[in-house]
Amino acid sequence: MSNTLIFALLSTLSIFSALMVIFSRNAMYSVLYLVICFFTIAGHYVILNAHFLAIVHIIVYAGAIMVLFLYTIMMLNLNRESEPHKPMLLKLASVVTGGGLFLVLISSLKTANQISPVADNGMGTVQSVGKVLFTDYVFPFEITSVLFISAMVGAVVLAKKDVVQ
Repeated sequence: MSNTLIFALLSTLSIFSALMVIFSRNAMYSVLYLVICFFTIAGHYVILNAHFLAIVHIIVYAGAIMVLFLYTIMMLNLNRESEPHKPMLLKLASVVTGGGLFLVLISSLKTANQISPVADNGMGTVQSVGKVLFTDYVFPFEITSVLFISAMVGAVVLAKKDVVQ
């Protein structure tokens, strides 16, 4: 299958799932459609030969952030009865704002130059990112790991219950 066909398929699926995020009445379904949208965007990264970015995108967005969204939705326990009625002026303002954003997007796409094909020079692969990370940026990487370990120890100390004897 050619890259153009895969791109068209992923783009169609991405646009459909993004629209379903907006138009879905149930918040849980919206989050699940957003997960599908994130996976299709990761597929676009794979087409662009940015495998590391695709993996990080899946881990961070489709993994961690979507778990937080689902947890928040479940904790809020949204019911249709408790949802306030939105005035017509607010709905009209949102439609006008969305339409304006759509016009800006269309005009920016019209004025964009022709995109050149991506050269397969190995940039964005896990191997090239790892090589740069562990040669040029090894000291900031190690400092960041020490910072994360100290933050984890601090979180455990703060969350630990005091034992009263």
